[in-house]
Amino acid sequence: MQKTNFNKLFCFIFAADKFELMKLNKPVLLAFGLLILAASLYRVWPDRPFGFAPQWAMAVFAGAIVKDKRWAFLLPLLSMFISDTLYQLLYRNGATQIWGFYEGQISNYILFCSLAVFGLMIRKISWIKILAASVAAPSAYFLISNFLVWVSGGGYQRPTLIQAYADGVPFYQMSLLATPVFSVLMFGVYFLISEKSLALKKQLI
Repeated sequence: MQKTNFNKLFCFIFAADKFELMKLNKPVLLAFGLLILAASLYRVWPDRPFGFAPQWAMAVFAGAIVKDKRWAFLLPLLSMFISDTLYQLLYRNGATQIWGFYEGQISNYILFCSLAVFGLMIRKISWIKILAASVAAPSAYFLISNFLVWVSGGGYQRPTLIQAYADGVPFYQMSLLATPVFSVLMFGVYFLISEKSLALKKQLI
């Protein structure tokens, strides 16, 4: 059976090195795509714990799984942009006090894109390596982002770098908890779909 354009696009972006391009039915592909979209939109949920977001996990997942490395760096950026756009719309309508777009945001986008490097470093995928990358990514973000805020005089304008890091500890703790959780979810769903697809392919041979 000939693949649809939707199947080709999905398989091209999300096929891991250990899996060849496979035929997946449209409902499964749609479900997996909605999972990634839901993870992106979850960030703007008003009742979530501050810092408990999937963006770090998305960077690790994209770096490890996405075959085209250009997309590996663009997917975390796209997720952030969608969330920030929603934040901006909510802010303009008085639904939140969080701005979507702000001065110096480009540096934050670049930093999030670069976190895909931790996924790229996973040569042979294993759960231990996934969890290690899930700790390293938010840790690097915490160290670099708070340093940039302190250098630029932003945030609470603390006189010392240690104080600037102390301000970011609650956010860092939540990101350190969220990233392994969302990584397990994303990688788990991906491997489950891949294994079922391989089984289906063997039945069709």
